[in-house]
Parts: sequence; structure tokens; C-alpha cells
Amino acid sequence: MSQTLACNTCGERAEFKPETVCPSCFNPLEVSYDYDTLREQLRTVEIEGRPTTMWRYRELLPALEGGIPDSPVGWTPLIRARRLGKALGMPNLYVKNDAVNFPSLSFKDRVVSVALAKAVDFGFRKVGCASTGNLANAVGAQATMLDLESVILIPEDLEPPKILASACYKTQVVKVKGTYDDVNRLCTELTYRENLGIVNVNLRPFYSEGSKTVGFEIAEQLGWRLPDQVVVPMAGGSLISKIGKAFRELAQVGLVADKPAGIFGAQATGCAPIATLVKNGSEELVPVKPDTQVKSLSIGAPADGHRAAGIIRDSGGWAEDVSDEETVAGITLLAETEGIFTEGAGGVTVAVTKKLLEQRRLQRDALTVLCITGNGLKTPDLVTHRTEDLPVIEPKYSSYTTLVTNREEVAYAGKD
Repeated sequence: MSQTLACNTCGERAEFKPETVCPSCFNPLEVSYDYDTLREQLRTVEIEGRPTTMWRYRELLPALEGGIPDSPVGWTPLIRARRLGKALGMPNLYVKNDAVNFPSLSFKDRVVSVALAKAVDFGFRKVGCASTGNLANAVGAQATMLDLESVILIPEDLEPPKILASACYKTQVVKVKGTYDDVNRLCTELTYRENLGIVNVNLRPFYSEGSKTVGFEIAEQLGWRLPDQVVVPMAGGSLISKIGKAFRELAQVGLVADKPAGIFGAQATGCAPIATLVKNGSEELVPVKPDTQVKSLSIGAPADGHRAAGIIRDSGGWAEDVSDEETVAGITLLAETEGIFTEGAGGVTVAVTKKLLEQRRLQRDALTVLCITGNGLKTPDLVTHRTEDLPVIEPKYSSYTTLVTNREEVAYAGKD
């Protein structure tokens, strides 16, 4: 099967090499596939018999000269969220939980698996990234697994647990003064001055294809059907764009019935350039300076912002943003109903879902999937208030019963 790089705006074809922008119009390049051939080749039964990793969909991922990675990335749980659904008034609600992805507990493990496999194909011995945290963790872990040198550049104010979750690997972690966009510009310069495979710069067309596997898995785990609605957090806009591409590709190759699937985007109010673009009905994306505690979504100049907005609009979906306070409430609601501890991006997704329901933009009875992309252990500071004023008792049964009795009396009094 032949694969090429193609511009998703003007259609210009480009050589299958480490390059990120179209030589004609400077818009993003992405991998293009021979869908007619794949329609004759792919069958659901064959895919279902393969190992339960994201590479079970290998024909719809960038071709690899060095073979398929054997690490168990992907195939994360799709959970029927009955208790969260009851709280929100959504009886047909599911959660796609990439908070437990291997090896670094976020959906970024998917994109890095593809990017580093291609880095090896292209002969890079040193790789790197610009990151707001999750990508840094994934690159550090998987570069170590592949015995590649790596350098990770992050904003200096990144959450300490995410810094630690990168520095523990065999990698060089560099803090950069400024925002993620400043870090990304530096990485772009490094790409062209050093022999580096930067996963979200010169390897970006391959890296971003890994996000499609979230959409592939959702469809397969639903019994080879598309959801009616999906709510996805947005930072650079790549994940939501690629989930849209995944649904389209599955229909093109005949693995699912072609049907409308509304795609809804979620951002933090302090960094919501894509949501603002959608809500304003504009064609001009206005970059912003991030001002939110949700660092994983703090990309003020999203590379795939226009693409994401187009996917949302074409699907009949919408985009919204929520405050940091609403985000914390979303984290808490998901934890208290489904036992899933998510980071800020997941809290944004839950809170935006609630907001879209109130606006009647989401259908309550429709089959809906919420994408949870990272683990709450990476951003514990958002919910440290939960540990304040915890009771301390003597190691005696009488102390415990006194505590329980007092709490029951307070709870009863609160009902009056």
C-alpha cells in the first residue's frame, strides 16, 4: 500500500519524510492512504484477532520499515458511565479512559509510539519535544525504552509532578522561560539547526496519526459503530481533528456504517482560542496568552486550530470553555461517580459536557463518549482542598465511633 504526505488544505503531495508544512501553502501536512485498496483488504474479524494494542489498526497508521512496536500502548477501557450519566441526565454515556494508557498514563503515549517508530525509520538517534507535560512524560518513557537519546523542553512553570514524571527517565529536561508557544518556537529552531527528531515539529504528520487510534478503539469497542456524540478536550487541536479523521476513515474502508457523529470541543476559559473561533463563527483564529491552571490545554496559538474548528462545524457539533472552578468540579464529579481520577483536561471535558447539556447543544439520550486524556496523579494541586481538615483519631475503637456518631449528627442536622 502506498502512503504519501498531503496538505489538508490545498491537497499538495509531499515526500514521505520528516517535514511538517506544505511547501505550497504552509498549512499542516498529514499522511494520506489508499482507501480503495484498504476497503478490499480490511475486515473486522481480522482486526479483532490481533493483539490488543493501538497497532491492531496498522494499515491506517504510517507505514514502518522497522516493524510494528511490541509495547502495549492503547486499547484503553471504554466504560459505560452509568453513575456519571445519572448525575448528568445522560442514560447512554461512555468514558474513553486514556488516563490508564501505557506507559505514562495519557493519550500522548499513542502519538509518541508512532513518532518514535518513524524516528527510528528515518535514522534519528536523538529525539525531543515541546510539551505542557503529558507529551514530555511519554517521550521520556518511550525514548528510554528504545534506547534513544532525548531532550524535553517545557515551560518553567509546569506542574512539579509532570516534571518529575519526565526527569525520572533517561532524558534531558530543560525548563524554558515563557509559555508553551515560546517553547515550541525554540523547538522549531532546534529542528532545523540540530539533527533532532522533534515529535511535534518535523515528525508531526506521523505523530498526530496516533491520535486516530482513540477514534478507532471507540468504534470497535461500541461494536463497530460510531457514537452519536463525542466530547474531546482541545489544546493544539490535533486530537479532536484526528478523531474526526478516524471516524471518516472507518466509514471509507467499510468497517463502520457511515452516519453523523457530532464532535464537540472542550477548552479552559483562560486558553480557549479554538472554542472562541467556533462560537464567534469566525475564520480568523486569534492567539491568546494562557491564563489557566489547566496547563495541559495551555496552547495559545494552536497549530491545528482551524482544522479543529472545521471538523466541529462540519459535524454539527459545538465548542465551549469552562472556568478553573468548573474544571475542579468536573474532576470531582468524575471521581465521585466513576472512580476515575483525571487531570485538568478531563475535568474540562466533564464540565463542558454539563454546560453543553444546559445549552441544549448535546442530546441527553444520544450515545455519547467523553474522552479522558490524562491521569489526575499528574495534577494533584488542583484538588488538594480534598485533603484539608481530614480527621485524625486515636487508634481506638471508641475514637472511631465518636467520629462516626458526630458526623451522622451533623449530616442529620443538615437535612432540617
